[in-house]
Amino acid sequence: MTKNEKVDIVNALTEGFKSSDALIVCDFKGLDTKTVEGLRNSAKDLDVNVQVAKNTLAAIALKNADIDGIDLKDTNIFIWGEDQLNVTKVVAKFAETNKVFQIKCGFVAGEVVDEAKIDALSKLPSRDELIGMLLQTWMAPVTNFTIGLDALRAKKEEA
Repeated sequence: MTKNEKVDIVNALTEGFKSSDALIVCDFKGLDTKTVEGLRNSAKDLDVNVQVAKNTLAAIALKNADIDGIDLKDTNIFIWGEDQLNVTKVVAKFAETNKVFQIKCGFVAGEVVDEAKIDALSKLPSRDELIGMLLQTWMAPVTNFTIGLDALRAKKEEA
């Protein structure tokens, strides 16, 4: 790898890490290329970025992005995106189906978090799910009222 390629990788990672609201570092040792591609494809659907990078290059990018407290050892895959719930959901879902895949740590909303916090965030409902729940709550009185009116109409027709 040439020096220019390394600089390009560091710049791309730095830009991605700075613009993201969540960054998760995982160990992917033992996964084959096809499985990692499956992770990339599922992440792409939710605008989540996935990249394997050398620890030295990633450490420089983390420092440039003002992210402290993440220790890089062994094999690492970096998963980041602007929506922290999407990032945590992608990682948690993939970790459930692939037991070899290990979540090491993350950087969410300006603080370093562990696997338990990432798992808890992944179980929260998404924005669209919350809007659906809110609409369902708002529509319940109207629905019950129309059911009652229909029952009253049917009763009057019967009599």
